[in-house]
Amino acid sequence: MISRFAPGVTAKVLGVAALALSMLIPLAQVNDLIGERAGRAQEAARQIAVRWGAPQVVGGPVLTVPVRCGIEREGKPVTLERTDFVLPDRLALAATLAPELRSYGIYESVVYTATIKAEGRFVAGDFAHLGGDGCSVQWRRAELRVPLADVHGIRRAGALRLGADTLEFGPDSAGLGSLAAIAAEFPLDPTLAAQPLPFAFELSVAGSERFAALPLARQTDVHVDGAWADPGFDGAFVPAERHIDANGFRADWQVLDLNRPMPQHWSSLDAATVDPAASAFGVNLVRPANAYQQNVRAGKYGLLFIALTFVAFFLFEVLRGLRVHPVQYLLVGAALCTFYLVLLALSEHVGFGIAYAVAAGATALIVGAYAVAILAQRTAGIALGGLLALVYALLYGLVRSEDYALLMGSLAMLATVVALMALTRRVDWYAAGTKAPA
Repeated sequence: MISRFAPGVTAKVLGVAALALSMLIPLAQVNDLIGERAGRAQEAARQIAVRWGAPQVVGGPVLTVPVRCGIEREGKPVTLERTDFVLPDRLALAATLAPELRSYGIYESVVYTATIKAEGRFVAGDFAHLGGDGCSVQWRRAELRVPLADVHGIRRAGALRLGADTLEFGPDSAGLGSLAAIAAEFPLDPTLAAQPLPFAFELSVAGSERFAALPLARQTDVHVDGAWADPGFDGAFVPAERHIDANGFRADWQVLDLNRPMPQHWSSLDAATVDPAASAFGVNLVRPANAYQQNVRAGKYGLLFIALTFVAFFLFEVLRGLRVHPVQYLLVGAALCTFYLVLLALSEHVGFGIAYAVAAGATALIVGAYAVAILAQRTAGIALGGLLALVYALLYGLVRSEDYALLMGSLAMLATVVALMALTRRVDWYAAGTKAPA
């Protein structure tokens, strides 16, 4: 049994495997480069957001009223001042997004302009919670704050209609929790504060990538639509209804005070435990599988494809009695690694699909032509080039498929193993190392 052992074949198999593993070094360098370029793209998106508008979070008006309370501290009377916050009873917010792509150098980011219409009402029962024992409500200093993540993105702010009054928005330095805000002063008349107060206003804001709303009412109804075919809904609540087609999307939410982790009214003393931004929900304008994500996916299969190509060359050695030098394996591996570098560079300029076709076609042609030269058989070189083209076509399907990539990859691997077993089922591996090459 020992005399039949073929150390030549074993050494060649181990050598080919070591060469395949050595290709991890250039593949790792390419993956690092992909990460670096993706980081630059994210920085470009941030620069666009600074100039255009950040992801926006919008809410309805919140009534804020200063309250003075007299207490005793160490036997002396002390006056403390806090701010009480009151949410509306009803809020209906409708937003229409007009998305577009903006460029920063060679990079692109999704931005939008949102036209927002809001209406609702405050009710008398919520005003009764203002103040308290030993406290006086400063009605004349009341104001309405509308939270907005990035006030830099405001394009137009219409007047706020509150009851019979028309108010103008102005800047607000206090904000609402972690969010900035715009505010309208509204000195309340205590004799009229027991009456329901309907309100309505319109805003036009610019933002990027994400639009979200806040459930700042006892019942909040939100409608968002836009001409974007790939929305992603996220945040604290999912839409009650949604519709998506090639022309765009529309979605509707309904949130009750029972659903949100936030009271209907609170004071500035509770600010540490009340964060309205934590209840935000909305839509992401997703760009599915962008060029860098697709490059990362393709790179994950790099070692596998190099190994399959090396196995194909090795099978030609065994089945045809040919000889391929380790240096030739190394050059073929270098060509396969260069595919990923060319793919990354081209995809930043012409899109992933075209870049993939050019890089895969060039690599298959180069490897096929090189195989014709080193194997001295035209049919063998053409077969290897065609096999590599087929492998790249399979890889493209894996990269583009988000939901079925694992299933497709598993079936492809199973088919590959079956094909290798079928091709080598009659090979006498003990005798293969002693055969003279044809």
